[in-house]
Amino acid sequence: MADESIARRAKRLAPFLKVARPSAWGRTPVVFLLHGCGGPRPFIDDIARVIANAGATAVAIDSYAPRHISRIEAFATVCTGLRFHGRERAGDLFAALHWARGQEWADARKFAAVGWSHGSWTIMDALAFRSTQEMERATGLADLPSEPLEGLAATLLVYPYANVGSWAGRRDWRLAPTSTAIIAGADYIVGDTRAVLRRQRARSPSLDLVVFEGATHAFEDRHAEDPRVRYNPAATAREHDMLRAMVAALR
Repeated sequence: MADESIARRAKRLAPFLKVARPSAWGRTPVVFLLHGCGGPRPFIDDIARVIANAGATAVAIDSYAPRHISRIEAFATVCTGLRFHGRERAGDLFAALHWARGQEWADARKFAAVGWSHGSWTIMDALAFRSTQEMERATGLADLPSEPLEGLAATLLVYPYANVGSWAGRRDWRLAPTSTAIIAGADYIVGDTRAVLRRQRARSPSLDLVVFEGATHAFEDRHAEDPRVRYNPAATAREHDMLRAMVAALR
C-alpha cells in the first residue's frame, strides 16, 4: 500500500506478531524473526523458544497473514520473484521495530534480526538503502525516521537469498551490526551464495560467513515438502547454539 504510515503498518502487523518472552521480568533485548518465502514454519516457534530461554524476547513477523497470501500463492508468486521483493518487505521490519519501541518490555538499544532465505534478503536490503527517500519508495511507507533500524545490534542470515533482485554484494551497509551468514553447503534452492556474500563482507566487514557443510536449504524443517530439503538435527543444534551466543552478546 503506497504512502502508508509506519504506525499504520505496525498496527496491521501487530495482530500477527508472535511474541515469546523470557520468564524474567523487565526490559530485554528483542530478536525479530523473518520467515522464508514459503511463509511461517513450525521450526521458527522452536527458534523463538531458544531465544526466550536465552533471555531475550522473540518477535516472529508474519508478512503474509496481513496480506492474505496463502502458502500456495507464496510459492507461486513470492518464491518465484514475481512479487514482494526483499526491499519492499523491509517495511515490515521497520514497522516491527517501531512497534517494539513502544513496548515496555523492549530494550530498544538491543535489537537483533534473524532471517531465513527471503527473510535474510529482507534484512540485507534493509541495511543497504542509501536514503530515506529510497526507503520510502521501496517500502511504501511515507513517514520513516532517518534511521528505521536504530538499535539493530546483530543479525543472523540463514541460507540467505542473494541472487537476482537482491542488493547483496553490491552496496555498503549503512549500519554495522554484528552479523553472521549461515551458508548451507548443499543448498540447491538459493544456490551457492559464497561469492556474493564474500563481496558483501568486503563492503561490510561486520559480516562473518559460516558454511554448514552438507546442510540443505531449510535444514531445520522436519515437515518440508520439497525433495531438495533434508532435516539436519546437527546443523539445527549448531544454529541454536549460535542464537544463544547472539543473545548472550546482546545482554
